[in-house]
Amino acid sequence: MGMTDHTGRGTTGRRGFLGLAAGAVAAAQLGLPGSAQAAPGATSAAGTAGPGGSRPSAAVRPFRVRVPQKEINELRRRVRATRWPDKETVGDRSQGAQLARLRPMVEYWGTGYDWRRAEAKINALPQFITEIDGLDIQFAHIRSPHADAMPMLMTHGWPGSIVELLKIVAPLTDPTAHGGRAEDAFHLVLPTLPGYGFSGRPTTTGWNPARVAVAFDELMGRLGYPRYVSQGGDHGAIISQVLAAQKPEGLLGIHVNMPGTVPPDVLRHLRNFDPAPAGLSEREKLAYDRLLHFYRDGFGYAAMMNQTPQTIGYALTDSPVAMAAYYYDKFAEWTDSGGVPEKVLTYDEMLDAISLYWLSGTATSSGRFYWEGTQAGGGPFNAVDIPTVPVAVTVFPGEIYPAPRSWGERAYGNLIHWNEVGKGGHFAAWEQPRLLAEELRTAFRSLR
Repeated sequence: MGMTDHTGRGTTGRRGFLGLAAGAVAAAQLGLPGSAQAAPGATSAAGTAGPGGSRPSAAVRPFRVRVPQKEINELRRRVRATRWPDKETVGDRSQGAQLARLRPMVEYWGTGYDWRRAEAKINALPQFITEIDGLDIQFAHIRSPHADAMPMLMTHGWPGSIVELLKIVAPLTDPTAHGGRAEDAFHLVLPTLPGYGFSGRPTTTGWNPARVAVAFDELMGRLGYPRYVSQGGDHGAIISQVLAAQKPEGLLGIHVNMPGTVPPDVLRHLRNFDPAPAGLSEREKLAYDRLLHFYRDGFGYAAMMNQTPQTIGYALTDSPVAMAAYYYDKFAEWTDSGGVPEKVLTYDEMLDAISLYWLSGTATSSGRFYWEGTQAGGGPFNAVDIPTVPVAVTVFPGEIYPAPRSWGERAYGNLIHWNEVGKGGHFAAWEQPRLLAEELRTAFRSLR
């Protein structure tokens, strides 16, 4: 997760630490010229022009994932050829991913894991690709069977992808089959961030959260949604909050599960690794202590990607076990699992997420999103000033920090929903899809 802050509208906001393709979706005509490096392992039908018969790049084209078998075979070969390091010299996770926990998952990756199963689950969603601002944006578009459903843009984070959102699709789009009401349904648009998965990989600088937010607003309009809401955690929370600061005409409101609320005076103490300052409430002190742990003991991964994503990218792109260890360490730290992610995620689920990064070759390009954010300055959880756009927040106990409502009320001038739930962590849609779905139904009910 994480990066820094800039809305692209002259105010500072937070950027944080930050393919059955068919489907009946009308393609609106709008696209911009340009080029970007395409991700491997995908097929896309040729685009058709929109009204007027020109600019095929403006079309929304059907898309599916199909990784060549030789790439899967090569992954298995590399995994089986792993040169393992010594065991850590401590009895906890303080030195990183523990050998005894990581090695069984990796050995399963090289023998029993089946990427084609994951690929089929992804391809079961209607998926598309379209060019915006010179870059291909890949996305899933799932229309609810309920005609009056609310359109929702839902954005993943790092080290996430569409994989972390798969379990929440059905409860949101078909609530009557999952304990909800027809009037709570959503049409879902799940874009893949630039440089991630099967979206294009930028070949020049400038694809920061502000630019992504503008592109995703354009995507919603292109799909025929003049009014919509936005949701996300991690990078998705950043994108949603930047959208709210930009205030595009069609944005009705946002929901985030990793809110940017930390006041500037508190951030100054955190940057100095100070103890909690006097005057904080007990709830604010809890948040401060968790943030202090993150900055002091858990920020190394972000520092590398903020500063030198190309350097760490060589290891993550060349070694599947380096990638697995790097990502598994975050699954252990950020899930509501007491440091044992296997309690809430299966080997297959974690390997689906890791394999998508490996097989798309996006370890380095995804890391550059951190670098892009850092160029604007700021900090990972800075309070975002959103005075008018409706904001809803759900705080999960296993999140990097449990934001207190008092900070949220200072940052968000139109706070329409705040709830602190009893289980779940940073990967809310992955860990607790039913609970998050219930929160989203409640949060956006007043905006329908």
